[in-house]
Amino acid sequence: MATSESNFNEDIKKDFYIPTYILSEDASQSDDVKLPDVPTCPVLVFINSKSGGQLGGDLLNTYQSLLNKYQVFDLGKETPDSVLHRLYLNLEKLKNNGDEFAAKLEERLRIIVAGGDGTAGWLLGVVSDLKLSQPPPIATVPLGTGNNLPFSFGWGKKNPGTDQNSVISFLKKVMDAKEMKIDSWHILMRMRAPKESCCDPIAPLELPHSLHAFHRVSPSDDLNVEGCHTFRGGFWNYFSMGMDAQVSYAFHSERKMHPEKFKNQLVNQSTYARLGCTQGWFFASLVHPSSRNIAQLAKVKIMKKHGEWQDLDIPHSIRSIVCLNLPSFSGGLNPWGTPNSNKRRDRDLTPPFVDDGLIEVVGFRNAWHGMVLLAPNGHGTRLAQAHRIRFEFHKGAADHTFMRIDGEPWKQPLPVDDDTVVVEIAHLGQVKMLATHDCRSKSVHDPSSHVNHDCDDGDSDGEEEDSVVEEQRKFGAADTFKIPEEVDISHIS
Repeated sequence: MATSESNFNEDIKKDFYIPTYILSEDASQSDDVKLPDVPTCPVLVFINSKSGGQLGGDLLNTYQSLLNKYQVFDLGKETPDSVLHRLYLNLEKLKNNGDEFAAKLEERLRIIVAGGDGTAGWLLGVVSDLKLSQPPPIATVPLGTGNNLPFSFGWGKKNPGTDQNSVISFLKKVMDAKEMKIDSWHILMRMRAPKESCCDPIAPLELPHSLHAFHRVSPSDDLNVEGCHTFRGGFWNYFSMGMDAQVSYAFHSERKMHPEKFKNQLVNQSTYARLGCTQGWFFASLVHPSSRNIAQLAKVKIMKKHGEWQDLDIPHSIRSIVCLNLPSFSGGLNPWGTPNSNKRRDRDLTPPFVDDGLIEVVGFRNAWHGMVLLAPNGHGTRLAQAHRIRFEFHKGAADHTFMRIDGEPWKQPLPVDDDTVVVEIAHLGQVKMLATHDCRSKSVHDPSSHVNHDCDDGDSDGEEEDSVVEEQRKFGAADTFKIPEEVDISHIS
């Protein structure tokens, strides 16, 4: 038995272990594990120990027991930027000193991040910002509520097992995974600074770490405009605005007040469904002011060709708009679907590739409309695909709206005078993900992704409000509605 366990530990080290001296120049090598060869798949592991209730902490303990405890990091204690900055500085020094082991390990390095989409987005943003010469690809462990990012790349959407066998199984999948690039999107928001206040014009809800770069730009930044607050950030999955973000904000606020009630994925989902009802999302045509419909709130422009802005016509019934990068939203649904050949030809639409520099813009009338996604080939109202999109909010429609980036919502004040609030989304760059070979995300560079899918059975783009009764009959009650992603990263300082 002892020999078997020893062989087992040797296999783990051979495949995934990172020696301590690689992780920090201050590390003592006297008691470090000596490896005869460079590991096949050396991994850095980042875990949000606050995600998934107790699961995050359990997962942390299991990874630390299997690997070098210094290659497994609790995001509640150390930020990914500090870890990666330290690691890559040390790797450069080791390589400059002729350490071939360090050079080969850097080439093979992979990252695992466990948490909600906000946690994963934080990690992706840090890797993107560091502009590494050999950025490591990233695998995501589903530890949130909806888990859109891991679901898109084949890692599932249910909270994982935390025992040794489950972790070893995941590690082996990481070793066998393929690399896939994913677009990133820059978001800029600008508004006039209040004349009689020095406070930022954002509601007193903390902006989470998933918006890693989302803070006021410095006076020296080229985007700074005198007399305005200018914010910038980025996202990987989606930006949404309207009633879906309003429900998300209510959920987020309730969880901050009573975190002890949000320790279970199923409980979180049922709570979200309840809030969807109490906020009026299922009966929006009756209780939602028409002044807050997207067409009344904002003027929307898109750029399909470089330098050419054009107005985007938003149907007056649309109460929520989603700018989507990945084929997963609301806990695993795909609101863009796959347009058939006629749609592709007549409206210049394509399937939702994750690396084509295009973002899909989809509209919803209410939660019942969202339940269309539960049907085969169901999708939302396809509005456009674009390289850039711009929202201009003027005085008169409402004093605020709700916005959400990758599951993280906030309450956004709107103009109270003749000024304009501007939100602009533009393609930023790409980062490498790890994906299973049968994942739902597709690359524009993969020939197998361009097979025609002409089974898309009808388009909801022209449907009117009288279709709601039929949708209710076909897709059931509120508790069957798939719940949007929410992450538990607010505890991290």
